[in-house]
Order: sequence, then structure tokens, then C-alpha cells
Amino acid sequence: MHLPDGIIPLPQALIYWIITLIFVAIYLFKLSKTEHREKNVVYTSIFAAATVATSSLSIPSPLGVPIHFFLIPLVAILMGPLSGVIVAFLCLVIQFFLMGMGGITTLGANTLAIGVAISVVTYFFYSIIRDLNWRLSIFSGTFLGIMVATIVQVLMLFFAGLATIDVLLASLIPFYLLIAVIEGFANVIIVSFLSKVKPELVNLDKI
Repeated sequence: MHLPDGIIPLPQALIYWIITLIFVAIYLFKLSKTEHREKNVVYTSIFAAATVATSSLSIPSPLGVPIHFFLIPLVAILMGPLSGVIVAFLCLVIQFFLMGMGGITTLGANTLAIGVAISVVTYFFYSIIRDLNWRLSIFSGTFLGIMVATIVQVLMLFFAGLATIDVLLASLIPFYLLIAVIEGFANVIIVSFLSKVKPELVNLDKI
């Protein structure tokens, strides 16, 4: 989902940047009101570094295209949706300057898909299903977060005039469907493990 510079028209890229900056500003405001903000900043930095490493790994897949996992759904579940947004933003900045992934003009668009869409949708479904079944809430939140982010990216590419909706859906949905299923199961295992060995990570202040 790392869209490079030049792929999104500048007026559209500006709109995505504005939306992203609004979410970043809301995060900073809520962080300033949080009682344990120092701890939150530390964990945010740790998760940002882990996200850079995880999302930079290329894993072979049956589809012939390497899989890149997100980790953002896990951040949203453990730390809250706005924390997921800021971790995605930091990760994308680091990956651009150190690895040449993504772009500056498209940073807003990439954050909107990878950060905002994934985090908000993941946390929403995780929250409403959690009391029913916490494993199902983690899996469904992760799965739906990644799939909605895929649809957001499809719409961005469509509005940029790069391809038709049919072509984009046919090429992107199967790929990210596989990632969503694997990452959903992985997050259930990770949260279950953390709740036993590091319960404070599961009970962090949510932002």
C-alpha cells in the first residue's frame, strides 16, 4: 500500500494530507490530556520501530507477490485507533527516508489507508465484539480493518484515474484478503500470548 510520489494528483494528495494532519493533531491533543503520556510515547516509539521492521519484510506467497504485513491493527487494538494512526505515520516517514518506500506527496494518502482506515475500523469492530468473544473481536477487527483499507486505496487509485474499479478490485482484493486472514489469526495468538506474559501491554491507555 506504499503509493509512490507522482501517482496521486497533487490536489487529491493535498486533501489526503489535510485529513491525515487532522488525525495527527487530534492524537497530540488527546496525548497531552493522557495521564501516562510518557509511557504512551515510549510504547508508540517501540511499536513504530516494530512496524517498520515487520512491514518491510517480504514473505513469498502463493499469489506470486511478496506479502507485507501491517502490524497497525495490533497497535490499534493494544493502544487505540489514534495511536495506530500515528504509528503508521511515523513508520511511513521512516520507510521513505531510509528505504525509499512510498513518497512525500503521497504520505497523506498512505497514512489515510494504512493508518486511519485500518486503525479506526479495526478498533471499532474490536470494541463492539469484544464482550461477545475477544478472539473473534481481534480477528474480525483486523480482517475488516485491512479490507476497508484496501477499498480506500482502490478508491484513491480510481479517483486518480489509474484504472477502473473492476480491475482494481480484482487485482488488490484477493492479495489483501490473504494478508487479512493471516494477520487476523496472528493477532489473536499475539494478544493471547501478551495477556499471559505481559498483561500491562494489553491494558495500556487507549488513545
